Amino acid sequence: MKKRIGLLYGGKSAEHEVSLSTALAVTKALDFDAYEVYPIYITHDGEWRKGERLEKMAETIEQLQLAGDLSKPNDISSFLPLQSDKALDVIIPLLHGPNGEDGTVQGLLEVMNLPYVGNGVLASSAGMDKVVMKQLFEQAGLNQTPYVYFIRRDWETNQDFWVEKVEAELAWPVFVKPANLGSSVGISKADNREELVAAVKEALKYDRKIVVEQGVVAREIEVGVLGNDEPECSVAGEIKPLKAFYDYQAKYKDGNTAMVIPAELDETVYAKLEEDAKKAFKILDCSGLVRADFFVTEANEILINEVNTLPGFTPYSMFPLLWENTGLPYPQLIERLVSLAIERHEEKQLLQVKID
Repeated sequence: MKKRIGLLYGGKSAEHEVSLSTALAVTKALDFDAYEVYPIYITHDGEWRKGERLEKMAETIEQLQLAGDLSKPNDISSFLPLQSDKALDVIIPLLHGPNGEDGTVQGLLEVMNLPYVGNGVLASSAGMDKVVMKQLFEQAGLNQTPYVYFIRRDWETNQDFWVEKVEAELAWPVFVKPANLGSSVGISKADNREELVAAVKEALKYDRKIVVEQGVVAREIEVGVLGNDEPECSVAGEIKPLKAFYDYQAKYKDGNTAMVIPAELDETVYAKLEEDAKKAFKILDCSGLVRADFFVTEANEILINEVNTLPGFTPYSMFPLLWENTGLPYPQLIERLVSLAIERHEEKQLLQVKID
């Protein structure tokens, strides 16, 4: 029996286009002899559209966007049927950013008791909010760069205080980020007070909470983590941007970056990276997959930057490349993720929901 797979992509997020690129890449990796594949597209406006079964890989992003024009918008029961003869065996969420990667859709799937690939509600929401993530990393004893955070109202009512706080606690340059967004959207580097103010203005377009991080001279190293209760790590990879930092344009548009896989690292450094990646995975209660991002200084000091609970699968993406170089090619990686999703779902069904 073929497994019935629902690909959930698009979304009401600034990372909508990234999600579409990921979905296109995933259709090209799926084994259509093993799976029945059903596209479920969420438009930029939040309208849900379920398409007819895909008989083969999608050729273009436009093909995926046109899927399901005739379906009834927002009739969730028609998108995620629960009847045994029509039920999807597993959902693959490919929604990056808010309204998808932040635990909202994961909560919907949990309530509907549907297996889905990737992290659950808690890990997704904590992993999306960079401030909450950093606070949990502190609890786990993970080394990281200093940071300052604030919300829109704080900034608008007392901008001078926050500028002075950044200058007092951090050193130039700093990186200004929306707390709840990924794919380097809305991130800017600031070398002085004027650039800080401009960077915060840019970041506030995307989120009400802003985090300002200390810049550090270091190598950017990433490690893939795969599993549920017993996570495994991939080889490490190094990002070498050909511009100031690894921004959205470099990631998804012009490929203006170099990836070195495996990264040239001392064995003891890699061992520590692996240890910290697993520690971050567990402190957030992750499952399925995570990409853990680190800084490694010239003195081999290791600083965790963040984890991405739904790393991209585009042609420029690090996560699948890390696993390919570890001996798990893209199609087999998808199969493993589907198996992990079903494994986790089956374990949850063992929980008692009635009191004796």
